[in-house]
Amino acid sequence: QETMEDIDKNGDGFIDLEEYIGDMYSHDGDADEPEWVKTEREQFVEFRDKNRDGKMDKEETKDWILPSDYDHAEAEARHLVYESDQDKDGKLTKEEIVEKYDLFVGSQATDFGEALVRHDE
Repeated sequence: QETMEDIDKNGDGFIDLEEYIGDMYSHDGDADEPEWVKTEREQFVEFRDKNRDGKMDKEETKDWILPSDYDHAEAEARHLVYESDQDKDGKLTKEEIVEKYDLFVGSQATDFGEALVRHDE
């Protein structure tokens, strides 16, 4: 609901392509759009607007913001390992974790650092 209210500038209860792009990119007089904007336009047409009516309704917006096939915990864990694993061996040492302590303290996966305080190895 909040996303719809933020992006739906004309108040029709839908997010059209220009509102979708306008939320991420402002032309500011540029004649040529960056490649990523063109890709986002394609994403809107091919994947976001599932019923192909030229706009996203509440259900389509929900699928965009909270995809059902996306595991947030797994994604966060992969992110922490990727960013902290300095020798890229797929494992984290105590030193690697301490080196990137700020990532772990700010992560939902560690309950914003609470899991680090309660658990000692």
